[in-house]
Amino acid sequence: MVTRVGGSHSTDGETRRRVSRLLLEGGHATAAELARALGITATAIRRHLDAMESEGQVETRVVKTPRRGRPAKQYQLTSAARASFGHTYDDLAMEALRWIRRVEGEDAVGAFAAEQVSRLEAHCRAALDAADADDPMARAQALADALSGEGYAATASVIASGGQLCQHHCPVAGVAAEFPQLCEAETRVISKLLGVHVQRLATIANGDGVCTTHVPGHRGDREAATTPDGGRRKGPVPLPAPRRTNADRPN
Repeated sequence: MVTRVGGSHSTDGETRRRVSRLLLEGGHATAAELARALGITATAIRRHLDAMESEGQVETRVVKTPRRGRPAKQYQLTSAARASFGHTYDDLAMEALRWIRRVEGEDAVGAFAAEQVSRLEAHCRAALDAADADDPMARAQALADALSGEGYAATASVIASGGQLCQHHCPVAGVAAEFPQLCEAETRVISKLLGVHVQRLATIANGDGVCTTHVPGHRGDREAATTPDGGRRKGPVPLPAPRRTNADRPN
């Protein structure tokens, strides 16, 4: 059987691979959103989703909407479906980390995680050299492109409080679920590469659909400031002394 998709014919398998890719990149979506993205009918997309759900590739969650009516049903990939996109760590790596933790302790696991993520830092640093050092969001976009090249399917977007760096795939999610030191080391590297203190809001390893990192977009969040004469001041910006009130004055 074939389904008409975007002006061309596509097999069921190809359509479902495209559905999987959309869910990987977006984290979750409704049937209507997937149908619009693929250019097929809602009936057709639900047939594909029902088949994928029966095969353990997708799962559903119900979310409330601001409008009246039935809650929306969203689809997201299962852990098994995510694994089909490839992971760089296998069972042997998991056992090795367990051995390190058992014999050398948690600190040794953290040191191992830092060393592993340092390789990712080295691969991404070259991509950031061309980005504006004073523009965290420009650097976030450059980092997203570099991470995508490493298999993270990353995107960057601007929000009211700055920006977000989203990783829609995590090659080490299975291991990081047991060893959060990997996520912690990765967050430190992202902060180092962007030159700002970032905050990890969600992780795939913790069961979220996307790894989401908040990137502050204001220069006041950095540890450098411009002096009145136009030079660079190193270190944190000093806060003004508090104003004294009558209650503070000696009698």
